[in-house]
Amino acid sequence: MSNPDAKLLKLEFAPGFHRESTQYAEEGKWYDGDRVRFRAGKPEVIRGYETRVSDTFDGTARDLITFADNRRLKRAVFGTEKKLFEHDGDRIVDITPVSVSVTLANAFSVALSANVVTVSATAHGRSTGDFIFFTSSTTVGGNILLGSSTYAVSVINANTFAINVATTASAAQSSSGSGTLHSLLATGAANAVAGLGYGAGSFTAGVCAAGGRGWNEPTSTGASDFISEITQWSLDNFGEDVIAVRRAGTIYRFDVDASATPERAARVSGTTNSTPTTVTSIIVSPNDRHLICLGSNSFNTTSSPNGTFDPMTVRWSNQEDITNWVPSTSSTSGESVLTDGTKIIGGVRSRNAINIWTDNSLWLMQFTGPPFTFSFRQAGSNCGMIAAHAGVDYNGVSYWMGDENFYAYDGQVKTLPCTVRRFIFDDLNYDVKDKVFAGINSEFKEIIWLYPGNDSEECNKYVVHSPEENYWVYGTGLFTTFADRTVFGNTITTGASAGGSNLYNNEPVSVFTANNEAQTSFIESADFDLDEGNELIFMDKIVPDYDINTGNIKFSVKTKRYPESQEVTEKGPFTISSTTEKISMRARGRQARIRVSCDSTGTSWRWGSLRMALQKDGGR
Repeated sequence: MSNPDAKLLKLEFAPGFHRESTQYAEEGKWYDGDRVRFRAGKPEVIRGYETRVSDTFDGTARDLITFADNRRLKRAVFGTEKKLFEHDGDRIVDITPVSVSVTLANAFSVALSANVVTVSATAHGRSTGDFIFFTSSTTVGGNILLGSSTYAVSVINANTFAINVATTASAAQSSSGSGTLHSLLATGAANAVAGLGYGAGSFTAGVCAAGGRGWNEPTSTGASDFISEITQWSLDNFGEDVIAVRRAGTIYRFDVDASATPERAARVSGTTNSTPTTVTSIIVSPNDRHLICLGSNSFNTTSSPNGTFDPMTVRWSNQEDITNWVPSTSSTSGESVLTDGTKIIGGVRSRNAINIWTDNSLWLMQFTGPPFTFSFRQAGSNCGMIAAHAGVDYNGVSYWMGDENFYAYDGQVKTLPCTVRRFIFDDLNYDVKDKVFAGINSEFKEIIWLYPGNDSEECNKYVVHSPEENYWVYGTGLFTTFADRTVFGNTITTGASAGGSNLYNNEPVSVFTANNEAQTSFIESADFDLDEGNELIFMDKIVPDYDINTGNIKFSVKTKRYPESQEVTEKGPFTISSTTEKISMRARGRQARIRVSCDSTGTSWRWGSLRMALQKDGGR
């Protein structure tokens, strides 16, 4: 029975998570949680997700765009360290560009009842893990049809590699048969190698005078096996087509109307032979339709257009013509070199300008027309972006994540006040910071950053900011890219799980499961006390205010005598269903905190206010 001397005290907590101080110092606020957001100041569970199609894909996605083509067919294109993919309807299609094609003769060998085919291809240039396919191939081993299936390569030597096929050979074959070998863009790096030296690439890199590299002897940045950054993709629409660049590579175009089979992106080239060959990222200017390279080869001469790569060079094509990059009186092509930084990180379209970030500054690129085409103005310094996809533009304001702060630009650069800043940047795995990805969830007016926590080399955490309601929350997840709901009706994400890499519908209406599994969520308050902690608190009843569609949520109270007490007493968790009116309990302590959680399948919940029967219970 409740104590008649206890009074019901209404507890209200400030929206968002507040982690800039200790759990005791943040009194009156929510302190921790996972998979919750706030609406009108009250916490609620985030909706769930489900695979969009049953197909999985190779690798981990690094960029994703969604769009509708001229026939209103909804599409998504995304790139991984292994391949480039396109989604439409109920399929995921490999559209990785072909880097080289060659006709082979006397090429195939296989043993009887084996499913490993050896391919002879002089100086094939492939590495283990690269992908190839064949056309016009003869039957191998009596019954193996190579067709246009894609195979992963296992290199034997410079002139021979092996592939695994699904069919076992009905006959032995040795060095016979013909076909056309198509090698896809070489497989890239899922994780970066930090710096030069021992462990950066093969032990014998072959770049020294003796043709090998000894212990603690650095390789050169020109070594073919040296990788200093992860494989990133940069994608944008040019009309209904997709322009794609894999960092440090050339430019490709995916023509959605192409009738080729299989459908693949193709290298952009033209009569001027001027298409940049080494590009960091691309973006298309919105109204004047120039294709812009952010980090590029500078222009050299008309006979040899591509000069030295400069990571600070902005270079753009002729208007409406992505094949002409030669500046002339009859062309609007051009280039400009930015300052204040060592490399361009990325860019986004904003109101009346393209915002470009270096690793230290923000620049505005604006279309001015002939003779200079574009003007450049530095908007801020000491505000660089942390990763290629760490910035977005929402309602004309750009938001981005830097190395130590979150920023916004609305006419001037501002450091965003963040109630979880220290917690997020302490948790960030800086070794793989290049994987940070920003997205927009316009349904809830949120900016989200996906990031790898200290315990992971892949994105497994997120932090969300609501510019309109001005709160911050964070949580756990499996997504690596994020696209807004404007095309598919819900946000689209990519992520890797035990079952492989998938494309997901994120937060579809009425879905509150994690791909048909229970989705856990919780929120926990900071500590609160009575009379500045001079008195112990006695609690014997709670009157909750909540909404639940089905299932139940759980409620618990944790108490302790002093802020740093190691002895914590937990009462609960108590089950709250849609019919629960009150909970009777007995708890005592100087400080208390509450926790609301849910692990029920398909449960939608929202937490309102809380009244607790509290009374002073002495000082000892």
